Amino acid sequence: MVLYRRARVAGASYFFTLALTDRRQDLLTRHVDLLRECFRQAQLRRPFHIDAVVILPEHLHLVMSLPAGDQDYAARIGQLKVLFTRGLRAGGMAVATNSRREAGIWQPRYWEHVLRDERDFAAHVDYVHINPLKHGLVQRVVDWPWSSFHRYVREGLLTADWAGGDEERVSRGCE
Repeated sequence: MVLYRRARVAGASYFFTLALTDRRQDLLTRHVDLLRECFRQAQLRRPFHIDAVVILPEHLHLVMSLPAGDQDYAARIGQLKVLFTRGLRAGGMAVATNSRREAGIWQPRYWEHVLRDERDFAAHVDYVHINPLKHGLVQRVVDWPWSSFHRYVREGLLTADWAGGDEERVSRGCE
């Protein structure tokens, strides 16, 4: 088995990708209100700041900042996955479990990257926001409803026509 080494930096900002086990599903967008509530509940239990997020049908990208002195992002990600799975079950969805009694909704692992500096942070926020366009889900970033992009527009950090024609530059930022 591969030994995963995860960077743990107290008070840092991180980029995550969480994916469903069955990448053909659309559970995240179909149950987006449940997922939003799970984020709220997870934040109440262990505070964190959502700097950027995009919810796609079968995966999500998240830029999260932790409080000073706290490096336990794994508990927050685990809590989010558990809350969503429990919510699906409470809503009547049959969720299969494996031999270790783990629910089969989420991939067991996730991608994480500690953001090194402001440039890295900005590149990953851009990557989050352009992702629906990258996957061909919309023609314009502004047309995807489940993204923090809309908050960035409201706050004047981005314009509604952001990424119009410059998608290649943005997608290279997080390679």
